[in-house]
Amino acid sequence: MSKTAFIYPGQGAQKAGMGADFYEKSDTAKQIFDQAGETLGLDMKALCFEENENLDLTEYTQAALVTTCLAMTRTVMERGLKPDMTAGLSLGEYCAIAAAGGMEDLDAIRLVRKRGILMQNTVPAGEGGMCAVMGLEASRIEEVLEGLAGKACSQDSRKIQPGDVTIANYNCPGQIVITGKTPAVQAAFVKLKEAGAKRVILLNVSGPFHSPLLLPAGEELAEELDTVTLHSLQIPYVTNVTAEKVEDIRETKELLKQQVSSPVRWMQSMENMIREGVDTFVEIGPGKTLAGFMKKINRDVKVYNIASWEDMEKVTGELC
Repeated sequence: MSKTAFIYPGQGAQKAGMGADFYEKSDTAKQIFDQAGETLGLDMKALCFEENENLDLTEYTQAALVTTCLAMTRTVMERGLKPDMTAGLSLGEYCAIAAAGGMEDLDAIRLVRKRGILMQNTVPAGEGGMCAVMGLEASRIEEVLEGLAGKACSQDSRKIQPGDVTIANYNCPGQIVITGKTPAVQAAFVKLKEAGAKRVILLNVSGPFHSPLLLPAGEELAEELDTVTLHSLQIPYVTNVTAEKVEDIRETKELLKQQVSSPVRWMQSMENMIREGVDTFVEIGPGKTLAGFMKKINRDVKVYNIASWEDMEKVTGELC
């Protein structure tokens, strides 16, 4: 039997104008944007719909993207398209949980606002960074990073410690992201090129996301999670932390706490969903990042994108 999954992008997918057509044409979407703005004390319409510098700042990006994706999701569901399972990359996991019935939309938006502030402020600017590594097996990257422990940084005599540079994202075959302290990431940059990586790209991010350096952020986020009422899941979602499906909502708080400082196992998550019988994936949100990953993970499944009202009408018309 065919199964459909909703999947949600993470930070980096955001773009000015996202969700504006849903706001104009759907009362449900309009209500979500308006209530999110009131709850957070932000001009959500200006943040999402207009060109502005805040949209790319982590403390604003996360709330803006989750608001947009959930406004789209509720409209899609009103049209009759429902998922059998959900997943979201990093930030997108909050959308996945809400869409699976485990969390109220406004609670998800409020949590990611706090999450974004914690992730941006836990490590001082300039002390952490990330790189995308292209064309090198994950196992080889892991070996290179492990081999850096105990080596001196090129900038000074300090030695790289275990955990100073780790894998942040297993996105798809041939695309892995590393994260950590800036000197260690720079040392890894050199060693990974020597190891045969086709490309190593320093990312323009404000911190070492999904690094053990963010363990304190996870602890603070756990306190915020304790203020939220979670609901029994209507369908399973797949967690980034283990790449396994979650059916018991009681696991969710601990997983979200760990997720901030753990690798995002996206490739493994998609492989496991396919083994569970999912053969149709609907990416909801701006861009086509996840569809691009899926082309390298498994070309036999169907992937649809809903980034605009026109997309929504086309996809729901075909799948409903």
